[in-house]
Amino acid sequence: MSTRSRAASAAGSSPAAPSPVDSALAQPLNAGHLAAYAGLFVLGAVIGVAGALVQGGWFPGGLLLALLGAAGLFYGGARAVGTRAGAVAPAAGWLVAVMLLTASRPEGDFLFGAGIGSYAFLLGGMAVAVMCATLGQQPQPGGPAARLGK
Repeated sequence: MSTRSRAASAAGSSPAAPSPVDSALAQPLNAGHLAAYAGLFVLGAVIGVAGALVQGGWFPGGLLLALLGAAGLFYGGARAVGTRAGAVAPAAGWLVAVMLLTASRPEGDFLFGAGIGSYAFLLGGMAVAVMCATLGQQPQPGGPAARLGK
């Protein structure tokens, strides 16, 4: 019996369970997670293309609809997979699609015009991606009721 488990059994409690963050980082990626990240990447690209078309067509309602769709996918991906990478994967797909659509072609065609709506979509989508990727995933595990340091 280790010192930690002897001390825990002497105190009448079980040894501390690893936090969800520790257990998630300790596990290697499996095929299911990789497939989920790839699917979220593709969905992010689709949402990016759809948002690019909608935001310019129905301004300002289309802009709001496009940003809400992106936010829903980013936040939903984080909750579905249970990691922050679940929000990063669709955000990366969204960013790749949007950046490819902003590049002008030799013929002079491009999808985004120079206007407040397209800039709000680009910057707003990036801000939403950062917000969804940095949200806390799980509440902190409960500890003893006593305050530390007393």
